[in-house]
Amino acid sequence: MPKKSPPRPAKDVFEVDWPLFGELSRALALRVSREFDPELVVGVATAGVVPAAVISAMLDLPFHSIIVSRRYRAETVRETPAVFGSAPPDVRGKKVLIVDETCDSGDTLRLAIAAIVNAGASDVRTAVSFKTGDFLPDYFALETESEIVLPWDREILIDGALSPNPKYQR
Repeated sequence: MPKKSPPRPAKDVFEVDWPLFGELSRALALRVSREFDPELVVGVATAGVVPAAVISAMLDLPFHSIIVSRRYRAETVRETPAVFGSAPPDVRGKKVLIVDETCDSGDTLRLAIAAIVNAGASDVRTAVSFKTGDFLPDYFALETESEIVLPWDREILIDGALSPNPKYQR
């Protein structure tokens, strides 16, 4: 039987509202525009597509997405990210900005970078709204060790009514 990791201490929760999300996206788009001239933006699905779509609109660039998701593997007793589908073919020969909502270990961003590079992008940089761990993206709006609750994830439909998302209930 695989060993279980000791429980991690509870993190503080940082609830992001829509106005803060908008300001962080604006700051991130400005920072990117001062240092990098991407030709298109790729959002990491699912939660990364929201900030990526906002940033691509602010930069007036085409938007694409790539699915990198975490799936449980019993033999490793942890979630392991994997790329589902393929990188957008439009990245070939282009300078690409990959956007996700958060990064901690960098596992998801590394997979997205590899997929975009393997699809022929000429230059790839990363941006996240929240840097929450040791991985250093090229650009980030805010650094925190807190658990992030995004405005579009705070409530979900349960039995036809908006209700607090149970995954954030303590």
